[in-house]
Formats: sequence, structure tokens, C-alpha cells
Amino acid sequence: MDVFVIGATGFVGAGVASHLTAHDHRVTGLARTPAAAERLSATGVVPWRGDLDEGRDEVIAAAARADAVIYAAQLDPPGELAAVGALVEALAGSGRTLVFTSGSGVFLQRTGGAWSPDSYAETDPFTVEPLATHRRAAEEMVLRAADRDVRAMVVRPGLIWGSGDHGHVSLIYQSVAATGAACYVGEGLNTYTNVHIDDVARLYELALRRGSAGAVYHAAGGEVPNRWIAEAVARDLGCGTRSLTPAEAATVWGEFGALIMGASSRSRDPRTRVELGWTPQKTDMLSLVGEPRLRRLARGTAAAPRGAYAPLRQT
Repeated sequence: MDVFVIGATGFVGAGVASHLTAHDHRVTGLARTPAAAERLSATGVVPWRGDLDEGRDEVIAAAARADAVIYAAQLDPPGELAAVGALVEALAGSGRTLVFTSGSGVFLQRTGGAWSPDSYAETDPFTVEPLATHRRAAEEMVLRAADRDVRAMVVRPGLIWGSGDHGHVSLIYQSVAATGAACYVGEGLNTYTNVHIDDVARLYELALRRGSAGAVYHAAGGEVPNRWIAEAVARDLGCGTRSLTPAEAATVWGEFGALIMGASSRSRDPRTRVELGWTPQKTDMLSLVGEPRLRRLARGTAAAPRGAYAPLRQT
């Protein structure tokens, strides 16, 4: 299958593009710079030079010539809605495939570090997190495209982890550099359902092969409360743990980071497992603990995590 990946140089898009290339798909990836194009070429992905901000029409036209388009970009809300709308218009009536990357951040709950009993399957109703209203609007735009002869689907992973990520484990290592302790918010019992990047990439391939128009697919690999992560990091570094108030957390991670680190976002994926035959193979996010790159964060000798939470774009 010819697949065009928008966002192919990002953490998620790169993982998906690399996996599809390794499984005999012909993958083209959007690259904004010559350096990005070189990185794609090195992984077997054909680069297509373009920019969704400054050359949206050209990018959309190129993407629409492929058998399938995977959207995994990180744009500001107006840019994302405009790009998705243009993709839908370009693909309408074609019968081609569009897979839109969302995330479980659309039903994030601001629990202040407390545990939440709420967990959402693919078709469950939910209250949209205010910062994710644009993301939900983009989801709905994609799903409505199924009525216009587009094989349109939404993939809604939880927190995506793996080597090189910038998620919760990274942020807790970062907190050690700032405070001398591995930090969490409040009780630290809040949980963000997580999934490994390799399992996410497999889900996209299965969606391309077996997915249904108008479907939402979740990807749930495991759950680890933030306090457990902090305790594992503390054992690795030989330091203590510390509970932060939301105001204190904002001085460590910034306002948005503090919101995420104090929130719960729990998901289930029955439709994905039954319809696509997907199951996660890497389920222990704590296996990241001890990575040299993370220890460098704790010493303040590496760049602080950025762009960690694509689900709110944000991530």
C-alpha cells in the first residue's frame, strides 16, 4: 500500500512510518527541512519536502494521491482543523483511507493527583477536556468523512512511551534536577493509560489492513500511577520522593506540565482487540527506568522534555 505520513519526523509518526516501511508498505513522509528529509531517507521512507503552514495545498494534493494518509502531525488548533478539513475535502469520494491520530487526552480528567474510577472504551460517551475541544472537533470531522466515501478512522492512544519519549517517566526524572526528589502531584494515584510506540505502530498497520470506516480505535497497554513511577525513579537514583501541590508542580513542569502530571486519563480498547486482533506486546512502562538519557535529565545535563503529549497538542 502507498502510505503518506504527515508528521513522519515526530515521535509517533516516525515510529509508524518506520514500521510500515519494514512491513513492505511504500511510505512517503512529509519533511519540512533538508535535514528532516535526510533522516527519513535513512530509514527507508521517501521524503516529500513541504510545509503544512506555508504550502498546505501542495502537501494535501500530494497526500491525496496515496492509497492511505496517516495524520500524526503537531499543529496549533486552527492549523490542525484547517489541515484535516482540507484532507477530508481532497479525499471525499475516493474510497481512500485516512487515519487521524488523536489521543486519550480528549477525555482527560483534572483530578489533582487523585485516582479516577472512570475508564473509557472506544464508543463510550465522555466530557471533553476543555483544552482538547479542537481535537474532538477534528475527530468528528474525520469520522463524518466516512459518509463521503472516505475510509476514515481515528486512532486514540494513551500516553505513548518508548526509547526517546518525553512522557511521565521523563518528566519525573526532570523533577529530580529541579527539586532533588522524584515528584508527583497530590496523592500521586492519578493514572494515564500508556502504550509502547512499537505497539502503536502495529495498530496503525492493522487499521490500514482491517479497519472500518467511521471507527475509533484505542490502544491501552498498561497503567502505572505517577507515585509508583516516582518511587521507581527514586530507587534508581537513590533519592527521595516528594508530593507537590499544583502550584508547586507548575514551578517544576510549567502550567501545562503540571496539569498533565496531576490528571487521570484511563482508557480501554475492546473494539481494537476484537476487530483488529491487536494486543500490546510491551506493557511495562517502568522498564524505561534507568535509561542513561533519563539519568541525564535528573542531573540537568539534557534538554528538558518538550512536546510530550500530542493528544492535547499539547501532548
